[in-house]
Amino acid sequence: MGLWQTYRFITGHPLTRGQVPQALARWLRWQLGSRVLGWPVAVPFVGTTRLLVRPGMTGATGNIYCGLHEFEDMAFVLHFLRLGDLFVDVGANIGSYTILASALDAKIISFEPVPETFEALLDNLHLNRLAASVEARHQAVGRHEGEIEMVADQDTTNQALVPGARYSGKTIRVPMVTLDEALHGRVPKLVKIDVEGFESEVLAGARATLQSPSLRGLIIELNGSGQRYGFDEDALHRDIQALGFQPCRYDPLQRRLTDLDGGRSSSGNTLYVRDPQAAHAELQAAPRYRILGTDL
Repeated sequence: MGLWQTYRFITGHPLTRGQVPQALARWLRWQLGSRVLGWPVAVPFVGTTRLLVRPGMTGATGNIYCGLHEFEDMAFVLHFLRLGDLFVDVGANIGSYTILASALDAKIISFEPVPETFEALLDNLHLNRLAASVEARHQAVGRHEGEIEMVADQDTTNQALVPGARYSGKTIRVPMVTLDEALHGRVPKLVKIDVEGFESEVLAGARATLQSPSLRGLIIELNGSGQRYGFDEDALHRDIQALGFQPCRYDPLQRRLTDLDGGRSSSGNTLYVRDPQAAHAELQAAPRYRILGTDL
């Protein structure tokens, strides 16, 4: 993220309204401090949790500057999950969503295929004393079991290598499972999928999970990246709706779900909810969380 993009992100974030100077100060302290120290820094996150962040971790540093990097989706996780609910994090990266869900005492299964990133995920689990309670799996998730070649030097945008494509950077072969096989009949309440365009393959291996009425919500990145693999994200969007999910937008400050009338979110991630009326009641009843001086 460039300097101007970072400035716009910080100044336009809902949790920085009225405190933009403080947010910019956090950005400056991080930029200076992380370069001087040169090693990972544990920073406060949600509740008593912390994140171990290194320079260049764009998603994680967004949490430092603005509290919740992906405000609407992360706040939905906070308000929707309850003690004992199962949350599945596909494409966990260093674990921002995983650690967020752990603050709610949810059960968590996290998938991260790139070895260095998986080690960063484990570091965050150890930092928060979650190594025994989170099922962290060093695997990619796709249509079938086997192996897949991954780009491994692009931080939050590591991705499955397009078959036959040439890439001059670092790649690695990693094990791949289907979500149905990995869950062994367990059905999560909420699944987050952020796999840089490989979402169609993940869902193709999750048909039994998707058809279960116990699966109440999906957060899926659909930003056009699927085109690199020849996937039609509009068709995927229609397929998800055909399974009984409605695309929605969540307003965390009002705790209100808005039906997108069949459309997709413009934010990059789309939230799909099965039975929005029941979900709305749960969102309204959730505890409040104080993040950077704002009660959510």
